[in-house]
Amino acid sequence: MIIRSARFVKSSTELSQCPSDHLPELAFIGRSNVGKSSLINILTGFGKLAKTSGEPGKTRTINHFLINDNWYLVDLPGYGYAKVAAKQREKWTKTLKEYIIRRENLLCLFVLIDPRHKPQKSDIEFMEFLGINSVPFARVFTKSDKMSHDSLNRSVRDYDTIMLENWESLPVTFITSTVTKAGRTAILDFIEESMNNFSK
Repeated sequence: MIIRSARFVKSSTELSQCPSDHLPELAFIGRSNVGKSSLINILTGFGKLAKTSGEPGKTRTINHFLINDNWYLVDLPGYGYAKVAAKQREKWTKTLKEYIIRRENLLCLFVLIDPRHKPQKSDIEFMEFLGINSVPFARVFTKSDKMSHDSLNRSVRDYDTIMLENWESLPVTFITSTVTKAGRTAILDFIEESMNNFSK
């Protein structure tokens, strides 16, 4: 897939505020500070499309970006640590779950994982939530340039081992780096394939 145009459309704090034109959507989510905004910018080729920050929990709304005038890339609030009150986190969680479960035109949710850390309970539990609710998703291991090849493979295997305790098979998996642009073509090809299947 070639990204010819990308523009911010709107930020929403509730599902009812999201665009109503029913274009297909591909959404990105992950624990705070996993490199989500940076990956979105690399994928689209527009360096400042999504705002990056060193402050965990910076994305606090459902952000829709119109790509090639025919599908939405959606930047979702991260889960896990954020410097906000518990009540605000609860509201984010409720809104996220509503979007993920009820958004009929959501083709795939890309779950970003930082492989530099041991398997995180929040990542495992979130993916189990997706599985229980039959939400199509893919795993995206980020920051691969910051690890040796052996360490990266070991981290992915650790996640595989834990997930296969409850899963019959593993989801589609991508290895990415915003420095080397590893995984960019593979993800864009996957999005294009998902779009083609959606239109059939």
